[in-house]
Amino acid sequence: MVTLLGRLFIKNRDLSSAKVRSAYGTLCSILGIFLNILLATAKMIAGSLSGSVAISADAVNNLSDAGSSVISLIGFRMSGKKADSDHPFGHGRMEYISGVIVSVVIIFMGIELLKDAISKIITPQPMTVNATVVAILLLSVFIKLYMAFYNGRVGKKIGSSSLLAVKYDSLSDSVATSVVLISTLVGGYSKIAIDGWAGAAVSLFVIWAGIKSMKDTISPLLGQPADEKLADRVKEIVMAHSVSHGIHDLVIHDYGVGRLMISLHVEVDGTGDIFKLHDEIDNIENELAKELSCEAVIHMDPIALYDENRNRLKDLVAAFVTGIDERLHIHDFRIVPGPTHTNMIFDVVKPFELQMTDDELKNRICSGISVLEDGKYRAVVTIDKEYIK
Repeated sequence: MVTLLGRLFIKNRDLSSAKVRSAYGTLCSILGIFLNILLATAKMIAGSLSGSVAISADAVNNLSDAGSSVISLIGFRMSGKKADSDHPFGHGRMEYISGVIVSVVIIFMGIELLKDAISKIITPQPMTVNATVVAILLLSVFIKLYMAFYNGRVGKKIGSSSLLAVKYDSLSDSVATSVVLISTLVGGYSKIAIDGWAGAAVSLFVIWAGIKSMKDTISPLLGQPADEKLADRVKEIVMAHSVSHGIHDLVIHDYGVGRLMISLHVEVDGTGDIFKLHDEIDNIENELAKELSCEAVIHMDPIALYDENRNRLKDLVAAFVTGIDERLHIHDFRIVPGPTHTNMIFDVVKPFELQMTDDELKNRICSGISVLEDGKYRAVVTIDKEYIK
């Protein structure tokens, strides 16, 4: 159905376009609103007919899903707005914010449902079951599985954390409704009072789904490492140019899908023509922008490619640093000779997982280098962080 509606209403298929992404998000949200209201209405009727708190709780859950789809719809519409003077990086992160709101709504409704279920456990009430109730619950399971399928497919297609959050919610709903169906059949035909317990199980499942969804949508807002495949592609493009002899300090800022800001340092031959080097760096920036739909800024780091003593000392220091921890690596290495000693100036990239403070690492490197080759060298170290996973 989504594919058919997409062909009818979305003519442009360029997924790098914010308008196209917004159109897909809007389509999924509107369909979600319609289906969830339909399910909520049907389950309210089924809950009234059977006297089941679990079915009524499931109906309220679907109603909250409809509200969540409304929030997602607003989020997609706002994230598609163009950049302006107050928001020069665009409004792409509104989609992440809408995902957080969806998660909060899910958690809140789960808590409310849990209260009702506990009340039913304390004071159980008889239930009645008929073919209409069973048919409504079975249909609900299949519809929710279908919603999980299309939200997951479109969410992956356009890179939407909001739609992927809806996918997980729909999967949890299908499981929850299956539990409700089983408890309804057992409670209706065996007279065992498990309706309240089933409602509690559904509530806890809803709360868990909301927490998981929130975790997935908060991470992009806080700032997370860039995707490894994206970082590798950036390095591949940059290093394909003959002027590039190394790359470091790669930082990728995500302001919503299709709104990437990339900055990096490229090592170039320090003896080269500055104008030619600058021209080639411009070409690399333009290639990154074209290939990855981003804005790229590159800083040139001149290095002494043909200084044999510098290269020997760099290899010596690199071996010493990786001897401390194999995850450490250096860049921006240069030497400044003096009458009594030589300063070796370089940066060390330290992983967040390394159980050592910046000062401890710096002191260990400096003290180790100070005794190399009769103490002729002193280290001037800057500790860097890795922003790529």
